[in-house]
Amino acid sequence: MIVCYARGGGLGHLTRVGAYLHTVHPGAAATVLTEWPGDPAALSRADEIVVDAFPAGLDGELDAAGVPPGARVVHLARLLRWDAYRPLIPDRPLRFAHTWLAEPVSGPHLAYLRSVSDRIDPLSLRDPPGPSATAPEDLPGPLPAAVPGDWLIVHSGPPEEVLELVAYARESAALEGLSPRLVLVSPAAPPGLPAEVAHLAVCPAWPLFDMAGRIVSAAGFNVVRQAAPYRHKHRMVPFPRRFDDQFTRAARARRETT
Repeated sequence: MIVCYARGGGLGHLTRVGAYLHTVHPGAAATVLTEWPGDPAALSRADEIVVDAFPAGLDGELDAAGVPPGARVVHLARLLRWDAYRPLIPDRPLRFAHTWLAEPVSGPHLAYLRSVSDRIDPLSLRDPPGPSATAPEDLPGPLPAAVPGDWLIVHSGPPEEVLELVAYARESAALEGLSPRLVLVSPAAPPGLPAEVAHLAVCPAWPLFDMAGRIVSAAGFNVVRQAAPYRHKHRMVPFPRRFDDQFTRAARARRETT
C-alpha cells in the first residue's frame, strides 16, 4: 500500500503527488494524507510512504520514530528556501530509501538529502491525462470556454495575488500594443475582478496552455513545470513564500528562454 504525505498550502502538493503516482506507480492505488499521521490505520499498513516536498514535514513533524516498521520511505524533493527550512530538521530525521529530485535544489539542500538518502535521482514528472482544452462539453456549468489566443491568468492563490497577476497581464498587453481577451483560470473569482476579465473554474489548467496567446502565473513548482513547453509565451510573477523559492525558480526558467 502506498501512502503519500502531501501537506501544504493550496493544491500544489496534491497536484505534484498525483503526477508522481502517475509517473512512478501508474494505476496503483494510494492514500494521500494532508495531516500527520492523518489516517493511522492506513499508515500502519503502508509498504511505501512518499514524503512530498519537505523532508521533515511542513512544520518538522516527521521523524524516524513515526515510521511503521518495514515501511519504505521515499522523498519527492523540490526547491526550498533551505536556510529557512533547515532549523525544522529533527534530531532523528527520516531516512529515505530513494529521493527523487523533481527539480534542482540548492547545494546545501542537496548535501542534506545525500546524507539521509540511499539513492538520489532526478525525476521528470508527467501529469495524468487532463480534459480536452477546446471541447466545451468538458467545461463545468455555464462557464465561458477559452479560445485560441486568449491570455490565461492561472493562479489558485490569495485574491490579492490573483488581482496582481490580472493587473500585470493588462499592463503587459498594453505595452505590447495588444488587446487580447483575458481569462482567469482559478477555482474562484476574487472580489474586484474587472468585468472584462472572463473567469474559468476548470482544473487542471495545463491542457489550455497550448492554445493560449500568453500564460500569466506565479512561479510555483507545478505551473512552471507544466508551462515549460511554452516558455516563450509564459510570463511569471514570483511571490514570497514561507519555504518555496519562487524567485530562484522564475530566474532559472527565464534563463532557459535566452
